[in-house]
Order: sequence, then C-alpha cells, then structure tokens
Amino acid sequence: MLKNGMLSMVAFSLLCSACGHGDVKNAEITGTVKVEVVGNYQNELAIVYPGKVKSASDVNLSFRVAGPLAALPAEVGAFVRKGQCVAEIDRRDYEIQLSATEAEYRQIKAEAERVMELYKRGSVPVNDYDKAVYGLQQITAKYEAHKNALADTRLTAPFDGYIQKKYFDEHETVGAGMPVVSMINNRYFEVEVDLPSADYIRQNYFKSFSCTFDIFPGKVFPLELIEMTRKANLNQLYRVRLRLNAEKDVNIAAGMSVNVTIEYTPEENTLTVVPIAAVFEKEGKAQVWIYDEASGSVKSRDVVPRKILKTGQMVIYEGLQAGEKVVSAGVHSLKEGMKVRLLKPVSKTNVGGLL
Repeated sequence: MLKNGMLSMVAFSLLCSACGHGDVKNAEITGTVKVEVVGNYQNELAIVYPGKVKSASDVNLSFRVAGPLAALPAEVGAFVRKGQCVAEIDRRDYEIQLSATEAEYRQIKAEAERVMELYKRGSVPVNDYDKAVYGLQQITAKYEAHKNALADTRLTAPFDGYIQKKYFDEHETVGAGMPVVSMINNRYFEVEVDLPSADYIRQNYFKSFSCTFDIFPGKVFPLELIEMTRKANLNQLYRVRLRLNAEKDVNIAAGMSVNVTIEYTPEENTLTVVPIAAVFEKEGKAQVWIYDEASGSVKSRDVVPRKILKTGQMVIYEGLQAGEKVVSAGVHSLKEGMKVRLLKPVSKTNVGGLL
C-alpha cells in the first residue's frame, strides 16, 4: 500500500514539474527549418521626411530712427529692387538737427585747429591742446551720428523681392526698431525638415538631398544643405535647413509642402540584410529566429527594419550582426528554445530533387 502511494506521489511530482517548465517541453519538439546567413549591406539608402517651403529671406524692415511716416511708395505685392525706397520718415526735424550740429562742428573745428597750431609753436599749454583735440573728436562723432540719422529716415529694400505686408499707413508715427514693411525674397527658397535622433546621428554619411512636390509629378528638385541645428526641439527633432533654387518655369511659393529625400551611405558593419520571410511580427515588434549551432535550437530576437529591397531582402538597421544565422522558412511554427533540424540544401546537379 505504501509502495503504491509513493509511486503516485512521484508521478504527480513529475506531472507538476512538466507543467511548470514549458521550455523543457518545447525543447523536446523537433522541426525542420531553413536558415540563411546574415550579410552586410553597403549600398546607399534613402530616408524620406515631409518638409515645408519657406522664403529664404522673409524679413521685417524697420527704421533706426523714430518719426511720422511721410511716404510708403511700395504697395503690397509689388516687386522692388535692392536699394529702392520702400518707406520714408518726415525729414524736417532731422534736417534741422543736422544743420545745428554742422554749425557747431565747424565752429569747434576751427577753434581746435587754432589751438593745435599754437601748441606746435609752444604758445599754449598741453592741457589746452588736449581739450581742443578731445572736443573736436566729440563734436565729430555727434556730427556723423546726426548725418546717419538723416540718412536713416529713408528705408530701402535690402534685396530684390516682393512687399508682403505693410504694418503702418502714411502719417502714422513709428518708433525705432518697429517693423514697418515685410519683404520676401523670390530668388531662391529654403526647405525645412525635422529629423529624429536616429537619423540625425548619421549626418556624416549624408550624400545628397532632393525634394518632390505633389503638384509637380515626376520632377525632382536638388537641394543644398545650409545647416542643421545642434539642439533638439520640444518634440526631440532636429531641424535641417536646405536651399532650393527655384526654376523659372516652375511657380514655387512659400508654404508649399514637399517630400525631402536624403540619400546616405550607411556606416560599415551597421546595416545587415536578411530574407523578408525571416522577419515576423510579435506584439507589435519585428523579430527573427536566431539559430544556435551549438545547441541546435532557436531563439527570438527583436530587430529594427529599415527598408525592403527589390531582391526580396530586408535591410535591418539594428539587432543583427553579419555572419549570424536566421531561420528563413517556417518562422510561424517555432517556439522559444525549440530544437530544430536544418533543411538540407538542394544539390546544384539535382535540380528539382528528382535523383
């Protein structure tokens, strides 16, 4: 009776042990799989991100002096040349100011020159000479400042472009530094695009830039890199500025959306390639089965896919190393730690396996 009871307990323990160790049970299952060796990928890659066209020079123009506006000759939407007057402040007070300063300048200059001449003859002390020199320097600086103030009553276009907006009307008083007119430059545009850190760190491998417009199908516009910000924004993205030289027969405008393509050469030994059939999805993550030759079993591993090639292969950005073996057929029937048999390769002389 005791012997039968012990056997029952042993059997129960073995049953519980088997139920609590699923991996052991899986390891006993044997399947047949096909494996492929992971290879390096050294060809060029391309990443595409949405971008936005903006004016290369979209600036607000303001006066360096204050006063009532005497004229705003350029209308909104009008084309103006570099150096053309776009706004003017009433010059009356600045002309009077300059006239008074000029008279004072001429008087002090004449007196200072007499003192300096007498100093050369030894007729005046050095103290009087120093006062004459410093007084002349002071009034000269004041005279030049008032001449500049009069010249600054005239606001000119810094480049060829269009008047985008006028913030004041004639006879209104404006302060120094207040925007009066907004201008845009139509000679060339800029394209802005935001890159995540995963692509930003590969900027040394960027080779070329281009963009396409949905409204101009079939046309590819080359871009030139201007700069990349060194600090991420609140969305953890890095802004890239690119120059777009507008073609004369293409009507591009600021605010248009574009698709920016960045072609780059991947870092050596960074990217790998595997057959598409080797990659499967589990819980929202891309995975592959790694074959361990020592144990003859398989183990899953997360990977980061980059792109699918026309050859039926997938480029893997992260998770694999060249030389590893991955299961390329029957991936959905495998389990963690499962022991497998390798499918024997077909002989080149036995096409179709007929022999």
